[in-house]
Amino acid sequence: MILSMTGYGKGTAAKGGWQADAEVKSINSRYLEIYLKYPPILANKEYELREFIKGKIKRGKLNLTIQIKKNGYEDAAVSLDESRLKNYIALIKKVKKTAKISDKLKLEHLLLSRDIFTSTIEEIDESHFASIKKAISLSLDSLIQMKKNEGLELEKDLKKRIKSIEKRLDQIEKDAEPSVGEHFNKYKEKVKNLLDENQNINNERLESELAIIAERADITEECVRLRSHIKFFTDSLDKEEDPGRKLNFLCQEMNREANTISAKTLSTSITHNAVYIKEDIERIREQIQNIE
Repeated sequence: MILSMTGYGKGTAAKGGWQADAEVKSINSRYLEIYLKYPPILANKEYELREFIKGKIKRGKLNLTIQIKKNGYEDAAVSLDESRLKNYIALIKKVKKTAKISDKLKLEHLLLSRDIFTSTIEEIDESHFASIKKAISLSLDSLIQMKKNEGLELEKDLKKRIKSIEKRLDQIEKDAEPSVGEHFNKYKEKVKNLLDENQNINNERLESELAIIAERADITEECVRLRSHIKFFTDSLDKEEDPGRKLNFLCQEMNREANTISAKTLSTSITHNAVYIKEDIERIREQIQNIE
């Protein structure tokens, strides 16, 4: 099963008078990027939180917000330490006087010091931290479920486009069967028209060289490789746990074969079908960017 990299999840856990709320959003990213927003009380737990998230999510850009409430008050609720505020104002006035600065004291100057504010939640023990991790886990589980649902839709679309490529490839192989002989005859006719009738032509040598040229237009090997890539692609969709990077590589290889087929053939029909195949491959590559 494939997973989308985009999704949203939310989780809540409570213990005693504590409540933790976690909200996570995920978007596309080549690697796993984790951006955390949490109250200062969790600053020393950041590494543990990141490792916990890595155990559940493989790829994507995650924005996780954690809020803590105690006795109904959010972690953002703060109180003013008046003593520290007075000391801070006195310090600023002393600096202004020493440096002979005449600027007025403004509110933004005071807000620069976070020490004058105290949180309603001052410490956290392991049991409460376990509740926070549970809230995060629930939010990630919700996120993963959404990623699975979107992944199912992505898988349907990818398989539909692969079927379209297979049909185009079937037509290319059908058109390619007589193409080498046709190319040989076309080359031979062109050579005859270019050469003067009085010139001596070594027909055996001429036909040998023309056969080699015509053989270069044979696309059998490219068709076989393209069909092999299609099989690996389908198998990866059904069996791989994290198929994103492998599918992207297979798309590159399929596109390479389609380009070679288009370059080698002189058949208009084969060229057109090769172009349609490349269009489907490009659409598949765009979709793959959203797979974990």
